[in-house]
Amino acid sequence: MTSTAHAPAPAITLTIAGSEATGGAGAQADLKTFQQLGTYGIVALTCIVSFDPQDNWNHRFVPVEPHVIADQLEATQTCYEGQLETVKLGMMGSPATIDTVATALKGQAWKNVVLDPVLICKGQEPGHALDTDQALKANLLPLATFVTPNHFEAEQLSGLTITDEASLIEAAKSIHEASGAAVLAKGGVRLAGSEAIDVFYDGETLEVLRAEKIGEVAVSGAGCSLAAAVTAELAKGATPLEAARTAKEFVTEGIRHRVASAAPFDALWQGGK
Repeated sequence: MTSTAHAPAPAITLTIAGSEATGGAGAQADLKTFQQLGTYGIVALTCIVSFDPQDNWNHRFVPVEPHVIADQLEATQTCYEGQLETVKLGMMGSPATIDTVATALKGQAWKNVVLDPVLICKGQEPGHALDTDQALKANLLPLATFVTPNHFEAEQLSGLTITDEASLIEAAKSIHEASGAAVLAKGGVRLAGSEAIDVFYDGETLEVLRAEKIGEVAVSGAGCSLAAAVTAELAKGATPLEAARTAKEFVTEGIRHRVASAAPFDALWQGGK
């Protein structure tokens, strides 16, 4: 007798992010994280980022035209209408891109909007970078339900100087108060001590997530993968705190099993967990 039973459909997770050609970060890292954590990953590309081996591995940045971004989002949102409730926002790169993405997001209801607030990109002129940062704060931060700033971004969003666990906690609280979103503020290797510390705060629950530091140098893709892991777990029904805990463990193992290359930095491996 042939069985007609089917496995449950996976949760759909969309990342709106840039391509990073070496595979360590950006949409590539997001999709690998989604797959590893059991969700069906889809992507709308906002830009193409290529490291330049001839220029100290700095970024070469090429934006995707706004109408092409809008086309991608129209296709994905129409294709998965009624199924797509969770999105992760990564590298945007320009105010025009941010406006396009914000308009598309407002076209439907979302259960989870995870913002990895990329507030700087090497290789851009300061004026453009500042305009982009301001557009992100004005147009995307208010839409977010969960925000994952790194040390620099947490300082920029909170207006505080972060030097230790206490100031990281205050920054997380400040960002929550400004946005209404759950916050996972990342101290990582930026803070002194033997532990990599991240702070979760959602207005009611405060938890400091701790893991032993694995080296003292940042690993490519850690921030992208953390936000993507949060996204995947939320899409599967986890609470924000549960998602933060799982993401922290996932990234710690990914750093432990990182991939070395000819570049002067290692990349997180999502298969490490």
